[in-house]
Amino acid sequence: MKPFLLTTAYFPPIAYFSCLQKAETIYIEQYENFGKQSYRNRCEIMTANGVISLTVPVAKANSKTLLKDLRIVYATDWQKLHFRGIESAYKNSPYYEYYIDDLLPFFQKRETFLLDLNQAILYRLFDLLKIKRDVRLTTDYIHPGNPEFTDLRNTFHPKASHRQAGWEYTAIPYRQTFSDRIPFTPHLSILDLLFCCGPETIQYL
Repeated sequence: MKPFLLTTAYFPPIAYFSCLQKAETIYIEQYENFGKQSYRNRCEIMTANGVISLTVPVAKANSKTLLKDLRIVYATDWQKLHFRGIESAYKNSPYYEYYIDDLLPFFQKRETFLLDLNQAILYRLFDLLKIKRDVRLTTDYIHPGNPEFTDLRNTFHPKASHRQAGWEYTAIPYRQTFSDRIPFTPHLSILDLLFCCGPETIQYL
């Protein structure tokens, strides 16, 4: 199997994790230009009022800013806002108390670079889900069409119009926190599946 090539992601969507779980070797592209309004610095969670996005603020980027150099901005206390949003959304879910202490450091420690934050989150989620994969960072920009990789960099995006075919994932419904009032919503952050299904998360990927 060829290595999978992906973008970085902040608390990635479930479909992204399904892809990771099926791969043997994964490369995260760090030499691309930053793409706005993507999962690189945002995730989507389910709240009592529906789906909301949690976005990590980053320094203003230009066309030459590489993802690996993208700095996080702390002008607002976004970490506290994200944590409160997650707590409000999932405090009554079956596995919130079981996992939240392992995730709390990401809302306390101030990482300088977005890539470092995302990689740390990814490795922690791998530990919690007992997933073992060879994850590497690219050493140079991988141009589209490179036959050595399965290029999935444009497969996962919040906007359907921006997604390119490459990874087929059919969501398996599970009981979500607000299922009594909101229909099942697929493709949320892996946090939704983790807090709702706990150790059974892997069976839904």
